[in-house]
Amino acid sequence: MKSKGKIYLDFVIDKLTNSIQNIVTGDSFPTEVTRFTLKDVKVTTKKNGWLFDWKKELNDNKRDVYKLTIINNPNVVQGAVSLSIESDHVFINLLENAPFNLGKSKMYEGVAGNLVAFACKLSFQHDLDGFVAFMSKTKLIEHYEKTLGAVHIGGQRMIIPTHSAKFLVEKYFKS
Repeated sequence: MKSKGKIYLDFVIDKLTNSIQNIVTGDSFPTEVTRFTLKDVKVTTKKNGWLFDWKKELNDNKRDVYKLTIINNPNVVQGAVSLSIESDHVFINLLENAPFNLGKSKMYEGVAGNLVAFACKLSFQHDLDGFVAFMSKTKLIEHYEKTLGAVHIGGQRMIIPTHSAKFLVEKYFKS
């Protein structure tokens, strides 16, 4: 039987905003995180520049997949995240910015931070004290420590502890 390879995340926290922010104008746009659907699979393909197979994530019944969109513009996926609710934390399986939100010519910043904050919020909602874990690429461990308040707990595993999760949730979710 073929074993599943671990995926080490390499999303970059470009800026912690209170929504997402247009790079050119500096305007902020309120966002919402909703369930990722089969309709979203059609626009998040490798052909469209996405790196991960979001249909595969959606078909895995042990994972919950969400998308970040701008309020009143639900058809444009700004980013996506795959999460698993574990017994004592939420685990981020995958997190990806839309291709147009990557690199020097990206349109919006704050997408990855928004999705991580959502994972923290979900952890609090499930009485897991905000704990979120993920596997990081080695080169980004220090970046996540600085930007997310994550803690490196060995190997490439990182956790976001309660106090850092609370900060992120308060930053992105006012209510």
